Amino acid sequence: MKRLTWILILHLFSVSVQSQYYTESLPYDPEEPKVTNLHFFLHEFLSGSNPTVAMIAQANITSSDNNSSVPFSTIFALDDILKTGPEDNSEVIGNAQGLGILIADTNTTNLLWYWDFGFITGKFNGSSISMFSRNPTTVTVRELSVVGGRGKFRMAKGFAQLRDYSRNDTTIIAELNVTVIHY
Repeated sequence: MKRLTWILILHLFSVSVQSQYYTESLPYDPEEPKVTNLHFFLHEFLSGSNPTVAMIAQANITSSDNNSSVPFSTIFALDDILKTGPEDNSEVIGNAQGLGILIADTNTTNLLWYWDFGFITGKFNGSSISMFSRNPTTVTVRELSVVGGRGKFRMAKGFAQLRDYSRNDTTIIAELNVTVIHY
């Protein structure tokens, strides 16, 4: 028995010697986050020759209990235009593509949005920020969550304040002030 014990002990020493490896530990040096404030306008066209919103699905509800002109749980695809100003001739800086789900009841109309704001000009060309949030349309200033990004906005978080600049039956222009924290 003693002999077997010594053999096992010698074997363990040889295993520990053979399993050594080279490593170099580096101290953790976190990168300071950057804060970027963006201001732009979203131009959404509900109808006309080039609409930026398309209904892609709608629930089959026979009840007319809600006060909305669009039924509960309607799903939209979006490809809105981002511009530097509210005017038609403002510079185009990107587009907001995504999905919206209408959630209407007897008291209010809410939208659940997933948007990817992609920029095509300037120092953020090729970068985007992603937002996913509830958008209560009856509130004057809404806050949306920034949940990610790519390019210069990789690992982004933050928020956006969205305010309707103008709204009619065919066009919505919204002003966005976005605070993005990124690395």
